[in-house]
Amino acid sequence: MSWLDLVLMTEVFVTLFVIMDPIGTIPVFLALTGGRSAAAMRRAAWQAVAVSFGVIVAFAFFGQQILEYLNISLPALQMAGGLLLLLIALELLTGKEQSISQGPGANVNVALVPLGTPMMAGPGAIVATMVFSDQVEALDTFAGVALGVLLVHVSLWLSMRFSVPILRVIRESGVLLVSRIAGLLLSAIAVQLMADAVRAFLAGEG
Repeated sequence: MSWLDLVLMTEVFVTLFVIMDPIGTIPVFLALTGGRSAAAMRRAAWQAVAVSFGVIVAFAFFGQQILEYLNISLPALQMAGGLLLLLIALELLTGKEQSISQGPGANVNVALVPLGTPMMAGPGAIVATMVFSDQVEALDTFAGVALGVLLVHVSLWLSMRFSVPILRVIRESGVLLVSRIAGLLLSAIAVQLMADAVRAFLAGEG
Protein backbone atom coordinates (compact mmCIF):
# COMPACT_ATOMS: atom_id res chain seq x y z
CA MET A 1 0.00 0.00 0.00
CA SER A 2 1.51 3.29 -1.10
CA TRP A 3 -0.07 5.23 1.77
CA LEU A 4 1.38 2.92 4.45
CA ASP A 5 4.96 1.91 5.21
CA LEU A 6 4.35 -1.65 6.47
CA VAL A 7 7.99 -2.23 7.37
CA LEU A 8 8.11 0.87 9.56
CA MET A 9 4.72 0.07 11.11
CA THR A 10 5.93 -3.42 12.03
CA GLU A 11 9.17 -2.04 13.45
CA VAL A 12 7.29 0.53 15.56
CA PHE A 13 4.80 -2.06 16.81
CA VAL A 14 7.38 -4.70 17.72
CA THR A 15 9.72 -2.21 19.40
CA LEU A 16 7.00 -0.57 21.50
CA PHE A 17 5.36 -3.93 22.26
CA VAL A 18 8.62 -5.18 23.77
CA ILE A 19 9.21 -1.93 25.70
CA MET A 20 5.65 -1.39 26.94
CA ASP A 21 5.07 -5.14 27.53
CA PRO A 22 1.26 -5.62 27.50
CA ILE A 23 1.58 -9.10 29.04
CA GLY A 24 3.83 -7.87 31.85
CA THR A 25 1.32 -5.11 32.58
CA ILE A 26 -1.31 -7.64 33.68
CA PRO A 27 0.06 -8.48 37.17
CA VAL A 28 0.64 -4.79 37.94
CA PHE A 29 -2.88 -3.93 36.76
CA LEU A 30 -4.43 -6.69 38.87
CA ALA A 31 -2.39 -5.66 41.91
CA LEU A 32 -3.37 -2.00 41.68
CA THR A 33 -7.05 -2.58 40.91
CA GLY A 34 -7.70 -5.49 43.27
CA GLY A 35 -10.86 -5.11 45.33
CA ARG A 36 -12.69 -3.05 42.72
CA SER A 37 -15.71 -3.98 40.69
CA ALA A 38 -15.29 -5.33 37.16
CA ALA A 39 -16.73 -2.09 35.77
CA ALA A 40 -14.21 0.00 37.72
CA MET A 41 -11.36 -2.19 36.46
CA ARG A 42 -12.52 -1.83 32.87
CA ARG A 43 -12.74 1.93 33.34
CA ALA A 44 -9.24 2.05 34.81
CA ALA A 45 -7.97 0.02 31.83
CA TRP A 46 -9.20 2.39 29.15
CA GLN A 47 -8.25 5.45 31.19
CA ALA A 48 -4.68 4.17 31.57
CA VAL A 49 -4.43 3.42 27.85
CA ALA A 50 -5.83 6.86 27.00
CA VAL A 51 -3.27 8.55 29.27
CA SER A 52 -0.43 6.50 27.79
CA PHE A 53 -1.56 7.23 24.22
CA GLY A 54 -1.85 10.95 24.97
CA VAL A 55 1.65 11.10 26.48
CA ILE A 56 3.19 9.13 23.60
CA VAL A 57 1.50 11.27 20.94
CA ALA A 58 2.51 14.49 22.71
CA PHE A 59 6.15 13.44 22.83
CA ALA A 60 6.02 12.17 19.24
CA PHE A 61 5.09 15.65 18.04
CA PHE A 62 6.69 17.92 20.64
CA GLY A 63 9.08 15.73 22.67
CA GLN A 64 12.33 17.37 21.68
CA GLN A 65 10.90 20.88 22.12
CA ILE A 66 9.43 20.00 25.54
CA LEU A 67 12.71 18.61 26.85
CA GLU A 68 14.74 21.49 25.45
CA TYR A 69 12.34 24.11 26.83
CA LEU A 70 12.45 22.58 30.33
CA ASN A 71 16.19 21.90 30.00
CA ILE A 72 15.64 18.22 30.82
CA SER A 73 17.94 15.51 29.48
CA LEU A 74 16.75 12.02 28.56
CA PRO A 75 18.82 10.41 31.37
CA ALA A 76 17.12 12.75 33.86
CA LEU A 77 13.74 11.61 32.53
CA GLN A 78 14.85 7.99 32.95
CA MET A 79 16.01 8.59 36.51
CA ALA A 80 12.72 10.28 37.45
CA GLY A 81 10.70 7.44 35.96
CA GLY A 82 12.84 4.88 37.77
CA LEU A 83 12.42 6.60 41.14
CA LEU A 84 8.65 6.84 40.69
CA LEU A 85 8.36 3.17 39.77
CA LEU A 86 10.57 2.20 42.73
CA LEU A 87 8.23 4.01 45.13
CA ILE A 88 5.23 2.12 43.71
CA ALA A 89 7.18 -1.17 43.85
CA LEU A 90 7.97 -0.65 47.53
CA GLU A 91 4.27 -0.06 48.24
CA LEU A 92 3.43 -3.38 46.57
CA LEU A 93 6.26 -5.32 48.23
CA THR A 94 5.44 -4.08 51.74
CA GLY A 95 1.72 -4.66 51.45
CA LYS A 96 0.76 -0.99 51.38
CA GLU A 97 -0.82 -1.10 47.94
CA GLN A 98 -4.17 -0.14 49.48
CA SER A 99 -2.96 3.45 49.65
CA ILE A 100 -2.62 3.60 45.88
CA SER A 101 -5.35 1.23 44.78
CA GLN A 102 -8.26 2.37 46.90
CA GLY A 103 -9.88 5.49 48.24
CA PRO A 104 -11.67 8.44 46.64
CA GLY A 105 -10.50 9.13 43.12
CA ALA A 106 -8.50 5.91 43.00
CA ASN A 107 -9.68 5.13 39.48
CA VAL A 108 -8.18 8.32 38.14
CA ASN A 109 -4.98 8.03 40.19
CA VAL A 110 -4.25 4.46 39.14
CA ALA A 111 -4.92 5.27 35.50
CA LEU A 112 -2.59 8.27 35.58
CA VAL A 113 0.18 6.90 37.80
CA PRO A 114 1.69 4.35 37.62
CA LEU A 115 -0.25 2.59 34.85
CA GLY A 116 -0.59 5.29 32.18
CA THR A 117 2.80 6.73 33.00
CA PRO A 118 5.54 5.72 33.71
CA MET A 119 4.55 2.03 33.46
CA MET A 120 3.29 2.21 29.86
CA ALA A 121 4.41 5.58 28.57
CA GLY A 122 7.78 5.41 30.28
CA PRO A 123 11.15 6.85 29.27
CA GLY A 124 11.93 3.92 26.97
CA ALA A 125 8.67 4.19 25.03
CA ILE A 126 8.94 7.99 24.85
CA VAL A 127 12.50 7.90 23.50
CA ALA A 128 11.65 5.16 20.98
CA THR A 129 8.64 7.13 19.74
CA MET A 130 10.71 10.28 19.36
CA VAL A 131 13.29 8.34 17.30
CA PHE A 132 10.61 6.88 15.04
CA SER A 133 9.00 10.30 14.63
CA ASP A 134 12.27 11.57 13.14
CA GLN A 135 11.77 9.06 10.29
CA VAL A 136 8.46 10.59 9.23
CA GLU A 137 8.94 12.17 5.82
CA ALA A 138 5.66 11.57 3.99
CA LEU A 139 2.15 10.15 4.41
CA ASP A 140 3.28 6.51 4.28
CA THR A 141 5.86 6.88 7.06
CA PHE A 142 3.46 8.97 9.16
CA ALA A 143 0.77 6.29 8.77
CA GLY A 144 3.30 3.57 9.66
CA VAL A 145 4.34 5.23 12.92
CA ALA A 146 0.77 6.21 13.83
CA LEU A 147 -0.69 2.74 13.22
CA GLY A 148 2.20 1.08 15.06
CA VAL A 149 1.59 3.24 18.13
CA LEU A 150 -2.18 2.69 17.91
CA LEU A 151 -1.89 -1.10 17.61
CA VAL A 152 0.38 -1.30 20.66
CA HIS A 153 -2.16 0.61 22.73
CA VAL A 154 -4.95 -1.66 21.50
CA SER A 155 -2.82 -4.59 22.70
CA LEU A 156 -2.36 -2.90 26.08
CA TRP A 157 -6.09 -2.35 26.44
CA LEU A 158 -6.90 -5.94 25.49
CA SER A 159 -4.39 -7.35 27.98
CA MET A 160 -5.91 -5.36 30.85
CA ARG A 161 -9.51 -5.70 29.71
CA PHE A 162 -9.31 -9.48 29.64
CA SER A 163 -7.34 -9.70 32.87
CA VAL A 164 -10.65 -9.12 34.70
CA PRO A 165 -11.74 -12.80 34.33
CA ILE A 166 -8.34 -13.82 35.75
CA LEU A 167 -9.21 -11.97 38.96
CA ARG A 168 -12.35 -14.11 39.41
CA VAL A 169 -10.19 -17.22 39.29
CA ILE A 170 -7.28 -16.23 41.54
CA ARG A 171 -9.39 -14.36 44.15
CA GLU A 172 -7.92 -12.39 47.09
CA SER A 173 -5.07 -14.75 47.97
CA GLY A 174 -4.01 -14.77 44.33
CA VAL A 175 -4.10 -10.98 44.18
CA LEU A 176 -1.79 -10.84 47.20
CA LEU A 177 0.70 -13.12 45.44
CA VAL A 178 0.38 -11.14 42.21
CA SER A 179 0.99 -7.91 44.15
CA ARG A 180 4.28 -9.22 45.50
CA ILE A 181 5.38 -10.48 42.08
CA ALA A 182 4.39 -7.17 40.49
CA GLY A 183 6.36 -5.29 43.14
CA LEU A 184 9.44 -7.39 42.44
CA LEU A 185 9.13 -6.87 38.68
CA LEU A 186 8.55 -3.14 39.05
CA SER A 187 11.53 -2.75 41.38
CA ALA A 188 13.76 -4.53 38.84
CA ILE A 189 12.49 -2.27 36.04
CA ALA A 190 13.04 0.79 38.24
CA VAL A 191 16.60 -0.18 39.13
CA GLN A 192 17.40 -0.88 35.46
CA LEU A 193 16.04 2.54 34.46
CA MET A 194 18.14 4.27 37.11
CA ALA A 195 21.24 2.25 36.21
CA ASP A 196 20.85 3.22 32.55
CA ALA A 197 20.43 6.85 33.58
CA VAL A 198 23.58 6.76 35.73
CA ARG A 199 25.55 5.20 32.86
CA ALA A 200 24.32 7.93 30.53
CA PHE A 201 25.27 10.64 33.04
CA LEU A 202 28.76 9.15 33.44
CA ALA A 203 29.13 8.98 29.66
CA GLY A 204 28.37 12.70 29.53
CA GLU A 205 24.96 12.39 27.88
CA GLY A 206 23.01 14.02 30.74
